Amino acid sequence: MRHATAPLLAVTVGLVLADSAIVTLALPEILFRLDATVGEVAWVLIAYNLVLALGAVPAAYAFSRAQPRIFTAIGIAVFAGASAWCAFADSIEVLILARCVQAVGGALALVGCLEQLVVERGERRGVAWWVAAGVIGTAVGPVAGGLLTQAISWQAIFVVQVPFAVLAVPAALAVRSAPTPVLERHRPAIRANLTLALLSAALTAALFLLVLLLVEGWGRSPATAALTVSVVPVAALAARPLARLFRPPPQVEIAVGCVLVSGGLVALAIPPSSNLIWSVAPQALVGLGLGMTVDQLTSRAMEMRLPRADHAAWTIGARHVGVVLGLAILTPVFTADLQDAQEPAQQAVTSLVLDSPLRAQDKIAVAEALGGALTDQQGQVPDLAPAFDRLDVDPGEQAAVDRLERDLDDQLERAATRAFRDSFLIGAALALAALLTLVPLRRRRAA
Repeated sequence: MRHATAPLLAVTVGLVLADSAIVTLALPEILFRLDATVGEVAWVLIAYNLVLALGAVPAAYAFSRAQPRIFTAIGIAVFAGASAWCAFADSIEVLILARCVQAVGGALALVGCLEQLVVERGERRGVAWWVAAGVIGTAVGPVAGGLLTQAISWQAIFVVQVPFAVLAVPAALAVRSAPTPVLERHRPAIRANLTLALLSAALTAALFLLVLLLVEGWGRSPATAALTVSVVPVAALAARPLARLFRPPPQVEIAVGCVLVSGGLVALAIPPSSNLIWSVAPQALVGLGLGMTVDQLTSRAMEMRLPRADHAAWTIGARHVGVVLGLAILTPVFTADLQDAQEPAQQAVTSLVLDSPLRAQDKIAVAEALGGALTDQQGQVPDLAPAFDRLDVDPGEQAAVDRLERDLDDQLERAATRAFRDSFLIGAALALAALLTLVPLRRRRAA
């Protein structure tokens, strides 16, 4: 157990921070299985990130008055229990409530694991493990969620967390540490935390919206979407070796990272077609930007600042306030854009049906089936496949019907891509806004 203690605590940190995004690829299935709306299902993400953001600083305050190992073990146990509860939730309301409890456990676990890792690995290595686990968890979360959803079900993304967390409870209890008196207190690093919040909002656009675009807009399976967005964590892992090659000053590295995230989001807003290949290069830019910024900013916000747990809590709060900010801004924008895109899409669908080489009675049958599908799926990117499956047309016209279905799918994919454009551009603007916090302020001259 002794040798496994630090890895298990680091895995717990990765799990808690992966959870802010791991459900992203499962959202379409949750929406369908729990009969929820897009707005309700967004709260599965918002509730977790909001409670984690608000709970981190009080958790650090409580930590300073508790036994570190007991505090950490309780946090991990609550997180594990709530993860199991999420898996068995039978309504969207219960799932959102379970996510809130999960976030409370996550806040306690994150603060506690940092101190336990420092005890196990020393100041610099312990903090480095904690920061690296967080970056990897954030980047890998959507990929893991998509693969588990496709292979098993959306509940699996919560079930798999339980054994890891359960193993981490005795690991936390095995760390023999006692609270150390804090001789000095430093102020929070406002600039680094503000930059972190704005970048987290922008990265929400990259991970949350891209997944929705791939699954809902372009009709790809969760597994395909998961493999597609795996470009982001791979590029994020490659960012550190690249940065070491050029050895830029930290300020320059953060600025370059912000520009890369912004550029990637602009490129995601304007793909020439719905071919997955057009999303690869933009995701690589976002991943490199993620790898160059998040750990640098977290380190700057925490470096040599005491009490350590307090400053870790501020960075957790900043990151998750940013995620909530991103979701709060982007969800209504792309929902409204999706609604606005429906009328021109329906007109284009009508035009394609009228121009098709079908007999008049078959055109009427197609129009009636499509009309029903579009009405049933108001507020979503419609899936027309069920409407075509129910069609009863002359076998001699089946080839024309198949061609019409492909043309309609292309039309809807273009409409969905346009509907996500504004949200990606807003995300790009948030990443550029993060650059402003890096501009040095002039000091007032003494009178």
